[in-house]
Amino acid sequence: MIGIYNYTVILTYVGFISGFIGFYFAVNNNPAAAIVCLMVSGCCDMFDGKIARTKKNRTREEKQFGIEIDSLCDVICFGALPAFIGYAIGMRGVLFYPILLFFPLAALIRLAYFNVKEMERIKKEDDEAVFASGLPVTMAALFLPIVFLFRSFIEEIFVYVFAVTMLGVAILFILPIRLKRFTMKTRLILIPIGLIFIALMWFLR
Repeated sequence: MIGIYNYTVILTYVGFISGFIGFYFAVNNNPAAAIVCLMVSGCCDMFDGKIARTKKNRTREEKQFGIEIDSLCDVICFGALPAFIGYAIGMRGVLFYPILLFFPLAALIRLAYFNVKEMERIKKEDDEAVFASGLPVTMAALFLPIVFLFRSFIEEIFVYVFAVTMLGVAILFILPIRLKRFTMKTRLILIPIGLIFIALMWFLR
């Protein structure tokens, strides 16, 4: 079979499957479950690169495949899925459609730019980049669930707050800002925080 199927990409595939399940929930009017899928995909994305780099003597083809498959999954999970979630919560009409279109487009542009830079890094055989240019698209799995958590408290304006958050995050995807990547310690801390978020969404539904 073509492709790579060893442990270096398994977590990426799991994240993709979670994101795709999120589409099912979004189109069936269950945005809360879709948000959980978004968060699971975000968790997978935080660690798939670290796991891949534990394999000694990865070939250039394996590295390039990892970059490509990661970005392809990201554009689905953190570009398209949030737009479907937005539509599921009521972002409909001429005021919202431009945001629903702009969000995945900005994610796509950000990921394409990231791929170009990563390919250049591989050719130079540099270590993992410490800083990221533009907000990583994975941050959609952090900011959007935070807003969604408070939907019961801002029910009348929730869809507008969610829309503004989506717009702001999308703009940050493509702004030329330098952000330091999360350390492993920070990523591990985010796991229990994510579990708390899921529990709160369950009780506040």
